Amino acid sequence: MLKNPTIKRILSAVAVAVFGFILLNLTFLFDFLFQSLVDGLVAFLTPVNSNMVWRWFPPIKHALFVAMICLISWVVFRSNLRVLYKAIYMTVPLAVVFVTIGIFLYHWPILAQLLGSVFGIGVFYYLYRTKQHWLYYYTLMLISLTMLLASLLKVEI
Repeated sequence: MLKNPTIKRILSAVAVAVFGFILLNLTFLFDFLFQSLVDGLVAFLTPVNSNMVWRWFPPIKHALFVAMICLISWVVFRSNLRVLYKAIYMTVPLAVVFVTIGIFLYHWPILAQLLGSVFGIGVFYYLYRTKQHWLYYYTLMLISLTMLLASLLKVEI
């Protein structure tokens, strides 16, 4: 039964959705831990509440987290992991970038959706030009639609 290519594709798509969802939850927990660690280090160095006093501090923390995810992603995508594992992991950088666009452009939802669309189309174009596996397209569609739905329903993280 697992030799059937159609069943294999369906199981791969389900695996991307299920394990990608789990990985996204772990990523947001990791973001909380990362930002708490940065807050703790800054609190050790200065007595002020840096998140309230310095308006630039929360965006810098988030930008540092995005940079860390980009670095981890570069390592993952350059590795010899199977396509299925890379497609599952691809949910993380895509969601982080979409969420980052939404966070920084929260007051301008149309602009956030427009920039998110440009990013998604750019990723699609890259996948098309480099002739990537269909699972990457599926992951892009899944995360793009999920984040668009979260944006339209005004879901807060």
